Amino acid sequence: MTDILLIRHGETAWNRMRRMQGHIDIGLNDEGQRQARSLARALQSECPAAIYASDLQRARNTAQAVADIHQLPVHIDIALRERCYGAFEGLMYDEISLQHPEAFALWQSRDPQARFPAGEREAETLEEFHQRSVDVVTRIAQQHPDQRIVIVTHGGVLDCLYRAAHDLSITSPRDFAILNAAINRLQWDGHQFRVQQWADATHLEADGLDEIDRSHPAA
Repeated sequence: MTDILLIRHGETAWNRMRRMQGHIDIGLNDEGQRQARSLARALQSECPAAIYASDLQRARNTAQAVADIHQLPVHIDIALRERCYGAFEGLMYDEISLQHPEAFALWQSRDPQARFPAGEREAETLEEFHQRSVDVVTRIAQQHPDQRIVIVTHGGVLDCLYRAAHDLSITSPRDFAILNAAINRLQWDGHQFRVQQWADATHLEADGLDEIDRSHPAA
């Protein structure tokens, strides 16, 4: 049995203003840095065998705060990145709806096959992203049987793992929280994931921002 502490990165300025990040490498804001330090203190007694993070600095720097307390390296895995949203990246949610109305409608409907217009990078479909997210966390878990690990990643990845653990469709609206720097506990038994605890933000001075803007539920 592998115990997984699955963490969304701390807050960024773009989280606060509801600007689409995707693969754009945005750093933590002051609140995000405070959240990372609070997270590290909360996990001080956990004794993880290894710490993993996305290569994007908002995840990498959140993980580093935890790693410093445990004197462990952060193992970087690019497959832990957020979904790539193509031309949506860098835009405010309302700007997406105005500039790409048809693609925006597909996003809101959680169409699993929809590929948004390309920007600096080609967008991933929801189906592709879900498969990538589940595959990378499965691969990491398989490398650590009977150990506890920390994985710091992005909101979309957490969404995929929660759905995989509960056998939920990737097309159904999200009705569970995904908070910056909250603690989510999963177990991998070699066959499937199980959620033990979700969105524990009791270590934070204030709850982190949810991963989606409730006025745009597909995010």
